[in-house]
Amino acid sequence: MTRRHGASLATTLIAIALAGCGFLPRPAVLPMPTLLDRAICPGPADTLLVLLPGRGMLISEFADEGFIDAVRGQRLAVDVLRADAHIAYYDDQRIAPRLREDVVAPAQARGYRRIWLVGISLGGLGALAYANERPTDLAGVVVLAPYLGEPPVIAEIEGAGGLRQWELTPAGAASDDPGRRLWQSLKPYAMQPDPPDKPPLYLGYGLDDRLASGHRLLAAALPGERVATTPGGHDWPQWRRLWADTLARLPLPRCAG
Repeated sequence: MTRRHGASLATTLIAIALAGCGFLPRPAVLPMPTLLDRAICPGPADTLLVLLPGRGMLISEFADEGFIDAVRGQRLAVDVLRADAHIAYYDDQRIAPRLREDVVAPAQARGYRRIWLVGISLGGLGALAYANERPTDLAGVVVLAPYLGEPPVIAEIEGAGGLRQWELTPAGAASDDPGRRLWQSLKPYAMQPDPPDKPPLYLGYGLDDRLASGHRLLAAALPGERVATTPGGHDWPQWRRLWADTLARLPLPRCAG
C-alpha cells in the first residue's frame, strides 16, 4: 500500500464512521498541539509514548482519567506525549503526515529511540493508519477499543472463519473498499506472531463494547499476551483498567533502583 493509500484509508473510514452524526470538529491547527509529561525517573528518557485521543476527546482527559499517573505508578522510564489529534486532522488525508511532521519526526530529533503510538477508539484507527504507512518509525502500537470499520466487512471476515482465512477481494467485493483495505493491512498479524515490517501490536477492549465484534476478530489474530479485555463497554472506566493491564505487559524500561 502506498503512503497516499494509507492516509486515504484512514480518511475514508472516518468519513464513514461520522456519516450523519452531526459532529462538528474543532479546526486543525498547524503544527498539531502536543503536551509532554516527563518520566518520574531521573535523567532523560529515550522511550516515548504518544497518546492519541478518541473522537470528541480533549487531551486533558488523559491526565484527568489517570493515564499519566498509571505510567508513573508503574515507575516506567518513559516520557508521555499527548497529541491533540482530533478528528479534523483526519480530513483531507492529513492524519499520518501530520503525526509524522508534528509528532514523530520532532521526537526522533530530540533523541527518542523508541516511540510507541497509543490510540483510543478513533485514535486507535489513527495509530493503525500511521503504523501501516511508516512501520519502521515505531517500537510498537497499542489500540484500546479501536474503530475497525463497518459491520458488513466485519461480518464478511467472521463468515470466512477469521482474518487468517479471509481474502481481500472475494467475488463481488469492491477492490477500493476502505474497510477491506484496513483489514488487509492487519492480516499479516494473523499469519505469524511478529510479521516483518510491522510493529508489535497490543489490543485492549471491553467485552460489551459496541465495537467488540471487530475487536474479537483482531484479538484472535494476536498472541494472547498482547490482548487485554475487561467487562463493560466503550468508556473511560474500561479504558483505565485496560491501560493499567496493558502497561504491565509492554516491554518498556523502568526506573533504576
